[in-house]
Amino acid sequence: MHFGLLSIFQNYCDTQSDAEIMQGELALARLAERTGFDSYWATEHHFFGYSMCPDNFQWLAQVAACTERIGLGTGAVIVPWNDPYRVAAKMALLDQQSGGRALLGFGRGLSRREYAGFGIPMDEARGRFDQGTELVLQALNKGFFEADTEHFSRPRIDLRPAPTRGFEDRVYSIGVSPESATQAAVLGAQLMVLAQQPWEVFRELALIPYQEKWRSLRNSAPPVPFAGQLVFCDRDPVRARELGEKYVYEYFMTVAEHYEIGGAHFKETRGYEFYGNAAEAIESMGLEKMAEMYVGVNTYGTPDEIIEKLRSQREILGCEHDVLMIAKYGSMPQGEAEASVELFAQEVIPRL
Repeated sequence: MHFGLLSIFQNYCDTQSDAEIMQGELALARLAERTGFDSYWATEHHFFGYSMCPDNFQWLAQVAACTERIGLGTGAVIVPWNDPYRVAAKMALLDQQSGGRALLGFGRGLSRREYAGFGIPMDEARGRFDQGTELVLQALNKGFFEADTEHFSRPRIDLRPAPTRGFEDRVYSIGVSPESATQAAVLGAQLMVLAQQPWEVFRELALIPYQEKWRSLRNSAPPVPFAGQLVFCDRDPVRARELGEKYVYEYFMTVAEHYEIGGAHFKETRGYEFYGNAAEAIESMGLEKMAEMYVGVNTYGTPDEIIEKLRSQREILGCEHDVLMIAKYGSMPQGEAEASVELFAQEVIPRL
């Protein structure tokens, strides 16, 4: 079972300086190495305090310099916002800088506000993602980049420095919708998910289509899912419940605002019809009920309670799963996040 730690760089309600947030996330990266996590990941987001890491390759290069062992992953690089040659070149460079520890996570992006900031139509997201990810992987595995697709064109050029080795066994892709999940299988990527719907729903809508697509393309068993979730671990059960619910609820409200999750625009945007249907369900359910559901699918409690929740997830999914811990979010103080990570590493990881 693989355990990763994901930094989301959230400046909740802009109550801290950006410098404090960045220093705190670097401390968590070092803590992940010291306490025995297998990997450390960084998001890509732009323009807003919701999540502030506009270049996760640059950030991970800094983390590489102050760690020795831990895997370093993009969680994720949002392919439609980036030139695929630059993604491949930055990943190859990070792989050299880290001594072969680089992990490549892909995402498509869901925020209309961020797409607008780049001047890229969301209607193009699916095409840019599908074409861009294949170009990146071809370059990393072959050592050269060339493109002649609808969205990207470039003559053959060498990738220098070359990565330490190919990326066939260290590529990941976020898949919440059935389309994104099956595309992850096409790429040969391990399926990543962030907890935002009941695990039973994720299993039916994304995991099973991913597994079926993988088996139809390859003569091998599909990798287990990499399940990202908000985690808060505390020895006191009352404190763990009350603060866990508080922090997860706060984070959900920032998600609702940033992604406009009840917005009608998803229904009208090519490639995002799945989220349009979800927006209708949210409108019918109401935001507070949706928040209650969101709180319920994330992971907080004492070490024993968290172990039970993770084992329950495994039973629901019908397979083993790797765990990606989001450690700091909402109004959670830095010291609280660090204590949660340490306790999780001391008492949850060894028992699983």
